[in-house]
Amino acid sequence: MRYIEPHAHMVSRTTDDYISMVASGCAAVCEPAFWAGFDRGSADGFHDYFLQLTEYEPKRSAKFGLPHFCWLCINPKESEDVGLAKEVLALIPEFIDRPNVLGIGEIGLNKNSRNELEVLEMHIDLAARHEQLILVHTPHLEDKLKGTRLTLDALRNNPAIKPERVIIDHVEEHTVGMVLDAGFWAGMTLYPGSKCSPARAIDIVETYGGERLWMNSACDWGVSIPLSIPYTAMEMRRRGHNADAVDTLIYRNPHEFLSQCPKFML
Repeated sequence: MRYIEPHAHMVSRTTDDYISMVASGCAAVCEPAFWAGFDRGSADGFHDYFLQLTEYEPKRSAKFGLPHFCWLCINPKESEDVGLAKEVLALIPEFIDRPNVLGIGEIGLNKNSRNELEVLEMHIDLAARHEQLILVHTPHLEDKLKGTRLTLDALRNNPAIKPERVIIDHVEEHTVGMVLDAGFWAGMTLYPGSKCSPARAIDIVETYGGERLWMNSACDWGVSIPLSIPYTAMEMRRRGHNADAVDTLIYRNPHEFLSQCPKFML
């Protein structure tokens, strides 16, 4: 099979994961900016991180013939410090034209605080001014519904934002409907202990259809599985989905969304 991994934090993974992904049919990997496992103390740390995403990681991936793309932002976990966030956002235009940068992400909310919301709105404005795609992180567990509503409101409050150019990630059964109804794309994150299990993700596809949906592993420092997409594709086939339906969900859908950025070429 072929698939695109649209959300994976490869800086936290070993080179063996790249090999396994390519062997499983991965055609491209996309890496949103995220938390480093600790809060960075200055904008300089983010500057070096953006260099890692745009220079080093594409070279590591290219050794195995795997195209590597990325997104840039200050992640929601570090957005409580508005002053730091403004310094980091000021760095992004320096990197935004680099050949593997797809847009702004993963932005969003962590604890649904006022400061996080302010930084989210600044990211949305930055994306609008530079005509960038947007990838959004939604909060975990009991905060997800409120955070998703706040995020949708923030996006709709900016008249320059086109819903078809925004992917709302980490949707679950209680949020996917509102995201799709508003015209946005929805991402299902396949985690072993939270977010969506393969079975739950397939249930969502069977309930809502396959339009404007994708799946991703969001593999990072924690317990996560880089091969979640092909494993879930195997489960889809077991449950009776044909090869064309599987290919649409794991390859053609992410390809359609990401190709709105002219840099995304396979």
